[in-house]
Amino acid sequence: MNSSVSVGNNEILQVADAVAREKSISRDSVIEAMESAIQAAGKRKYGHKHDIKAEIDAKTGEVKLFRGFEVVENIENPHTEISLTDALLSNKDAKLGDFIYELLPPIDLGRVAAQSAKQIIIQKVRDSERDRQYELFKNRIGDIMSGVVKRLEFGDLIIDIGRDEAILRRDSLIKGEIYRPNDKILMYVEDVRRVPKGPQIFLSRTHDQFVAKLFAQEVPEIYDGVIEVKSVAREPGSRAKIAVYCRDSSIDAVGSCVGVRGGRVQSIVNELKGEKIDIILWSSNPATFIVNALTPAQVSKVVIDEEKRSVEVIVPTEQLSLAIGRRGQNVRLASKLTGWSIDILTEDEQSKRRSEEFTNLTALFTKALDVEEILGQLLAAEGFTSVEEVALVSLDDLTSIDGFDEELAQALKDRAKVYVDKANKEFNKKVEALGIEEELLDALKGFSQDNIIKLAEVGIKTMEDLAEISIKEFHEILPNSGLNNDKVRVLINSAKK
Repeated sequence: MNSSVSVGNNEILQVADAVAREKSISRDSVIEAMESAIQAAGKRKYGHKHDIKAEIDAKTGEVKLFRGFEVVENIENPHTEISLTDALLSNKDAKLGDFIYELLPPIDLGRVAAQSAKQIIIQKVRDSERDRQYELFKNRIGDIMSGVVKRLEFGDLIIDIGRDEAILRRDSLIKGEIYRPNDKILMYVEDVRRVPKGPQIFLSRTHDQFVAKLFAQEVPEIYDGVIEVKSVAREPGSRAKIAVYCRDSSIDAVGSCVGVRGGRVQSIVNELKGEKIDIILWSSNPATFIVNALTPAQVSKVVIDEEKRSVEVIVPTEQLSLAIGRRGQNVRLASKLTGWSIDILTEDEQSKRRSEEFTNLTALFTKALDVEEILGQLLAAEGFTSVEEVALVSLDDLTSIDGFDEELAQALKDRAKVYVDKANKEFNKKVEALGIEEELLDALKGFSQDNIIKLAEVGIKTMEDLAEISIKEFHEILPNSGLNNDKVRVLINSAKK
């Protein structure tokens, strides 16, 4: 039969092929767009109340136009529905729920209809092109790409990356960087989002992984997977730490990244506008990794708390400023690189802290258990940090302490239980009297009862109350909480959720 448009069958396929080549999209997508356009023209002719469908034969270019009806028991809309009796007249296999399509006469697209069809085709082609762009760039998230600065918009850079544009936001530029139109630039693909105007590609030069990708470009061993980048921590434009590892102990992972006479790392430093880079040897042993991460400082001792994922690092007094770094930068980056909360102490400070803790624990055990000071000292020296631990420890563990027989051990456990029970009852009364929320108690699990009460006495009784205080206020209320700024920040942020 004749085509329902004002062009020949072959011409339709030629147009489809030409558009597909020009826009780098599939021929099927173009034909689908044409079908939508012809369908719209058909609805203009026969009425929008009808279910009109157009089909183009992908091999011959022949166009067919149909009107569809759903086979129903009771007709409510005669324009789109047909009874089973009538449907059986044209299709003996018809049954309820089927769709029957009636072939319509070919139509000639008038000027207005043709223009409308053209717009639909253009829109469909654009949609297909946007889908292609999105799929293409979605798979490039995490890659490095180069481009040319096209223009500036409100401080953000619009980057020409070939046939497409991308956005490099002002806050994703390294501090002090200035780029002008036509400048070449290297960037990290941070995100790709679908928006009505097409995919938006967000680039970054401040992302931590930008450094990792630069090393992969510059160091063949990383690109080939021989050396692995385990983690990166950056303060863009100032300093970065990158942890690397190689299973083959004969390969110097750090040396390979530095390069001959520092050539490899210097290329990356130049790209990052002078950002200093510490290349750290990763280790599965947390203590070793933390010591390495604090480079260039020398560490005397590391005390790890696995449960709290925190660590005390002891350094000689003359190494303190180096370990902490200018404005705390070195320890901050080391903490981010390792994933551990790091507290830096000098040997003198640690000795003083341990002495104070020992004195306080001795006094606690002496008073709570009603024993002589020497027994309190023995318990503190054995590593007990609370009366509750004495109550819960096994009898065998207590009798293993020099000078502790079974009778003394049992007496200490009994006294500890009485003390803990009494303290818990008093704590529960205070909790009820102060109106402390159960959810807050769960969030503060691990805090001493005294510290929980101190918070409540200054008005922090709910998660909402906790969410409203600052890190500084928290430390003012609980100066000896044992939590560093990072842990307090996590606690307060958890209350905001």
